[in-house]
Amino acid sequence: MDEKIIKIENSFSQNFSVGWFLAWRDIKHANKWTTSLIVFVMTLTFLNLIVVSGILIGLIQGSEDAAKRYAIGDVVISPFLNRSAIEQTPRVEEIIKTISGYEKHTVRYSGSATVSSNYRETIKPGDKPDNIGAILMGIDPAQEEEFSGISKFVVRGQYLQNTDQDSVLIGKNLLYEFTPIEAPGFQTLKNVTIGQRVEITVGGYAKEYFIKGIIMSKVDDFDTSIVALASEVRKLTGRTDLNAGTIAIKLMPEADPILARDFLLKSGVGAYARVQTAEEAFPKFLKDIKATFGILGTAISSIGLVVASITIFIVIFVNAITSRRYIGILKGIGINQKAILYSYMYQACIYASFGIIFGMILIFFFIKPYFYAHPINFPFSDGILVATMPSSLLRAGVLLITTIIAGYIPARIVIKQNTLSAILGR
Repeated sequence: MDEKIIKIENSFSQNFSVGWFLAWRDIKHANKWTTSLIVFVMTLTFLNLIVVSGILIGLIQGSEDAAKRYAIGDVVISPFLNRSAIEQTPRVEEIIKTISGYEKHTVRYSGSATVSSNYRETIKPGDKPDNIGAILMGIDPAQEEEFSGISKFVVRGQYLQNTDQDSVLIGKNLLYEFTPIEAPGFQTLKNVTIGQRVEITVGGYAKEYFIKGIIMSKVDDFDTSIVALASEVRKLTGRTDLNAGTIAIKLMPEADPILARDFLLKSGVGAYARVQTAEEAFPKFLKDIKATFGILGTAISSIGLVVASITIFIVIFVNAITSRRYIGILKGIGINQKAILYSYMYQACIYASFGIIFGMILIFFFIKPYFYAHPINFPFSDGILVATMPSSLLRAGVLLITTIIAGYIPARIVIKQNTLSAILGR
């Protein structure tokens, strides 16, 4: 019978209940300011785990989101690698309009060109002409405006109209004023202003155009291009058909890009060009950079995790040291040392849990919405905070386990002390 009672007293559930009672009692009688400070530290640690990596990843994510919203849409159609244009573009456009969830699309014509600003001046022997190589993008102004709202990126001058056969827009990365980089192999146009003439040469054909506007969008498709009317680009490139360089498709919010891509492939578009979702079209180096930033953010955040662990270790150790006599009395009256050990582990768990709860509230109800409404103005992207519930719960679990271990070690060191020595304070 006595052995049965001892087994019951030493059971996990019994130790769990007693440990929880002791932990909650200690926290209730602890100094409120001390408890608040510990919870505050745990909240900051959790925020550090999420925010640092979230902002680093968000720097690239912001760039990808902008490219998807303004340049490539949800699904993009582009020429095969060994072709210069999308074959049967008018037929492809008709098929696009039958996609379930279709919203809008834009057709762009493209080519490579040389842009010169001082072509009328006499170049001295040994001097370089003020010209650069650039991508030439041909658009339908109304269609492109409806798709991307490109006019809001024209920081100087005006947007193109259908009658602007003699005007172009120029991306800011092509101008020294906005990209003041002087490096071997990299050249920008100097002293170029609105209303100035430039000469655009494609192959052996050249034509003068007025610069009507300057684009600053943080989207490479626009910032590194000369944008002109589609008819002018076809004329410069010698294209007599309507086969385009790119077709970007935007879907309704509820539509699935993968289903849209598959529909286009089944409808025969795959015979004329490549069909990709936005995620498939993003360059691999961007995905690699995002993964690298994620690893870097996790490494930096782990420093905060170590600091939090040390904080909990010190708090529990000091608490246990100052309560040695109390621990000795508990052991003397028959409280199992596992129950006492659990009580300190529960204290650490409670501190971490409150920190995680407050951190979750701050991230998902305040910080993340704020960054979406007010992105960080990086030079090449509008950075946001990337934080998902699954990844946050994973980090919360890591913080919780680390904290429990940090509370277990010092408590075990103190509790292992001889009961009589603890009661006598020796």
